[in-house]
Amino acid sequence: MNALGWALMILGAALLAVAALGLLRLPDALSRQHAATKAATLALGLMLAGLALLQPSPAWWIRIGALVAVLAATVPIASHALARAAAPRADD
Repeated sequence: MNALGWALMILGAALLAVAALGLLRLPDALSRQHAATKAATLALGLMLAGLALLQPSPAWWIRIGALVAVLAATVPIASHALARAAAPRADD
């Protein structure tokens, strides 16, 4: 269980590094936003799953579950708002 938890933490950190690289290398705002929201959300989810395996306390599981729920609820909304702000308008 301990090795799986650390493996998930390392995989999440590597995916977070790839998301950061995408923010630096991708050409336009919508592509950078896609890298930030998709990869970073998955990376944080993997890291939180690894942390849940490393922490045997149910109190930690409740906190981690609440954090995952908040991320799942807020990241798509923020991403949509940013995409609408960055998209070119037809009347411009």
